[in-house]
Formats: sequence, structure tokens, C-alpha cells
Amino acid sequence: MNANLVAVFLARHAGHEAKPALIWQGEAVCTFGELPAMIGRYRAALAQLGVTRGARVMIKAENSPGFALTYLAVLASGAIAVPVNPAYTASEVALLIEDAEPVLLVHGSATAVPEGDRPKRLTLEPDGSGTLAELTAGLEPDLAVEEMAETDLAAILFTSGTTGRPKGAMLMHRNLSSNVAALYETWRFSDADSILHSLPLFHAHGLFVALHLGLYSAATVHLLGKFDAAKVVALLPSVSVFMGVPTFYTRLLEREDFTREATAAIRLFISGSAPLLPSVFSAFEARTGQRILERYGMTEAVMITSNPYAPEGRIAGTVGYPLPGVELRVVGGEGRAELPPGETGEIEIRGPNLCAGYWRRAEATAEAIGPDGFFVTGDTGYRDADGRVTIAGRSKDLIISGGFNIYPAELEMVLAEVDGVADVAIIGVPHPDFGEAVVAVVTAERADLDPAAIEAVAREKLARFKQPKAIRIVPEFPRNAMGKVLKADLRRQFAALFQGRE
Repeated sequence: MNANLVAVFLARHAGHEAKPALIWQGEAVCTFGELPAMIGRYRAALAQLGVTRGARVMIKAENSPGFALTYLAVLASGAIAVPVNPAYTASEVALLIEDAEPVLLVHGSATAVPEGDRPKRLTLEPDGSGTLAELTAGLEPDLAVEEMAETDLAAILFTSGTTGRPKGAMLMHRNLSSNVAALYETWRFSDADSILHSLPLFHAHGLFVALHLGLYSAATVHLLGKFDAAKVVALLPSVSVFMGVPTFYTRLLEREDFTREATAAIRLFISGSAPLLPSVFSAFEARTGQRILERYGMTEAVMITSNPYAPEGRIAGTVGYPLPGVELRVVGGEGRAELPPGETGEIEIRGPNLCAGYWRRAEATAEAIGPDGFFVTGDTGYRDADGRVTIAGRSKDLIISGGFNIYPAELEMVLAEVDGVADVAIIGVPHPDFGEAVVAVVTAERADLDPAAIEAVAREKLARFKQPKAIRIVPEFPRNAMGKVLKADLRRQFAALFQGRE
């Protein structure tokens, strides 16, 4: 049996040939019956460009039907998709190109890419134009789907490492097919569903959860270019499922037209990629009569846990139970023994959803995945007597701002080079809109150091979501006996920075 994820999807579309598969700007892009030919044209274009089995194709573009079709064509070709945040700067992308060595870069003309003619490049615009669309237009579709084993790679998603250099999580076809099957069961999807999709496709949430569930369920996907609260409210009556990050829900609650009547057609609101404040959970229920379903996942393992489908089982501040097939344990102490219920420790997981490791980073892989196959998530939390999971924090100083993962070491390396900066510590502090905000705490080599100089370098070298939302210059850092900066102390010092007091 062909384990290629595209083959898995297409096999589930029988009987739904006339149903719209993808809707963009209010119009159907294609039906499920037309989808194979659409993918086939993109596959034929990729073949002309020398994309073969195992080759990497980097996609750095905004949401569009072309993005989804390019991704599916890469997988159908037996190649490996490498989605990249379009907000990344040229220097950030250059590092990823050096690591992944893609044979092709598909990008929006407005996004920053490094100079040069390698790899080959084609443009992909949100309105459907670009050199990739021109190439596909006149081609006969290649309907073949490359035969793949479960353990063959489907995608590489880069996640910034604690060492400051991004690491590419290697997702296999098995990881993605098993995870979407588990979500289909847990969230009770069916071909009667339609999904309102306003998440970025370069992110695991938008690509591997929202898009995959539509394709696996033969459910129509209403794709938006980006989240727009007014558009979402207008479209809610025509769909059955909405997926978002906490920021989406706070934006919706700010609108007077976001009412119980506006949400009556929705059977499921899902939140993830960052912690959902209990206050937002409660306000949402009071406004709509519905409880948001919160879940927990990460790039390396896609979705790991979920609150129950039954509304009464969805508890604010918790992320529910491991998905079918996923094992989760909480460990602590020198021997990393499994801890009893209620005791906080480090979360480790194992299952068919777990990636194969990090691309060309054998040492990082060995550090993250133990001999018994359990992956060290870097998150801390605990399980109650029932096994329900609550996330307590992040052991590796990971910052999650607006649903995006930000690792301090990467930012510290960039900002430490600013003239006049002696040392820099990047921390995350509570923010009412983004969950957490990035703060740069700096010690200066001279008294006239201007925060504006730090801001300028951040704008030049860091994607917008990574740029500090505040910069504070301090005389010295709190440090332990070994000279390590005590970031927990800094987080406490600046915890109220965005709460109207300091």
C-alpha cells in the first residue's frame, strides 16, 4: 500500500467528486474530483524543474491555493516540502537554504530572499499569478503519486534551536497520516464538515492540522489569506469548524457582531499554538454558549494531546489527554523517573506522530530522543489522577508569542553584536494579546547606548514576530554562582511590563 500522504488523501475522496475541495475569496478553486489534475499540473512543473524523489522544495509564500497545491505536488513527487515563514529576512532564509539545500525555492515576490541564482526560483503570488502559475498553465497533469514508505520524509519544518541555529524537524509520511487520523477520530470530523482556515500554511497548525483535516475528511476548506476578524464573522454561518490561536479569539471577542447567533452553525472551535487564558475561555463561553477546545502540539510531533470532544470535558487551562497512539509521561529528578499525578516535571512523548529527528543534526537528535524512543519536549507540566495534562511552563526558555515559537538564543546572538551592547538576555513576559511578548534586557558598554540602535538591527535581521516589543537597559544581570543569567528573576522583574504597570 502506498504510504504517500497524497495517496492517503485521494483515496478518501471517492463519492465526493462534485464537492468543492477548496474555496478562495468566495469561489471554488476545484472540486475533489478535479483536485488530482490540479496537483498533477504542479507535479509536472516540478518535474520540468528537476524536482525528484528526496529533493527539497522550499516554499516561502503567503497563503493561497497555489501554496496548498505546490505542497501537495511536492509530496506526490516523492520530494520533501520545506515551508518557511514569509516574514523571515533574507539572512534568515540564507541559513535555511544552506542547511536544507533545496533544489527549488518558491516564493512571493514581496518576500525577502537572498541574492543569487541558487537554488532555482519561481514566484507564487496570493492572487494566483507568478512564474510558477505561468509554467503550470500549459502542462498536461502528471497524475502519478510516487510510491512512498511510511518512514520516508514528507516535510522539514525548521524550529529555532536553543543553540541559536534553526533545526529542521524531519516529518515522515507516517507522522502526518497517523496524526490526521487521530484528530479525525478525536474531533469527530466527517465529510459533512467545512473548515474556515485563516492560519498560515507555512506553520504546522495551518498545514498539518487545518488543511490536512479537510483533505482527509473530504471536508471543504474555506481558505483566507490571513486572519481578518470581520471576514471570519461573516463566514462563520457557512462553515462548521473554526481553528485559531488565542489572539484570534481575543480579536473576535472585541467585535459586537460576534454573537451567539453568528456562531450558531459552528460545531467546534479549536485553539492551539499558545496557551489560552482561562479568562478568554470564560468570556467566549459567556458570549457564544460554546467552549473552545484547547489542544497541545509542537513542530516535532504535530498534535500530542486534546481536550475531549464533549463540551463538559473541556477544562480551561488544561490541554486534555494524549491522542490515540501517543504515549506521554512526566519525569523528574536525576534519574528522570516518571512522576506521580499532580507533580510537575518535564514532559516526554512517544508515538507514530514523532518526527525522525533533526535534519543533519545527529547530536541534537540524540539529545532530544532517548534510547527508548521518548522525545524530550522541553515543556514542563503535570497529569492529574485521570491523566489529564496541564502545561506549567517551558524548561528551555521557549517563548510563544502569537502562536509562533521563539527561542531566545537566536535573538541574543543577533542583538549581542550591536555596538555598545555588553550582554543581552531575551525573555518572554505575559502579554494580553499575544500570550507572551519578547523583551530584550540589555547591559551596556557605555552610558549613551540608544535602544533605537538595537531596534534598527532587530528590524533588519529578525522577522517581525521575533523583534522585541520592549527593550530595557539594566546595570547588571542577576546571575548564579556559575555566572549564568537568572532569567526567571528577570521575568519576575518585568512581568507587569504590558499590564499597565511596571
